[in-house]
Amino acid sequence: MYPNDFRYTKEHEWVKVEGDEGVVGITDFAQHQLGDIIYVELPAVGKVIKVGDVVSTVESVKSVSEVYAPISGTVADVNRALEDGPGAVNTDPMGKGWILKLTIGDRAEVAKLMTPEAYDKEIGK
Repeated sequence: MYPNDFRYTKEHEWVKVEGDEGVVGITDFAQHQLGDIIYVELPAVGKVIKVGDVVSTVESVKSVSEVYAPISGTVADVNRALEDGPGAVNTDPMGKGWILKLTIGDRAEVAKLMTPEAYDKEIGK
């Protein structure tokens, strides 16, 4: 089961709220579907995004997938370690493989995301 302090989208992104920020990445399920990650395109710090916007692209040996913003906000930080080590998305997708941090624009959007239990059902667990 996925951690309780995370919320999830049907597109397999997660967000973890830490104070006024939301840390965003892709789920373990998503990284398994993609296979070996070879490149992660990071957004610009300071970029204002809306829920559903494409915020990143993840390239694997199998395909290229877009990462969508699970919530609205302003990009506060990006995981520069992924530039040299994109494999962290495979080895620790919900920890060291985070992609970006957002200053949360609307906390109500977080409540609209799936709980771990709902996400487990979504992926057939």
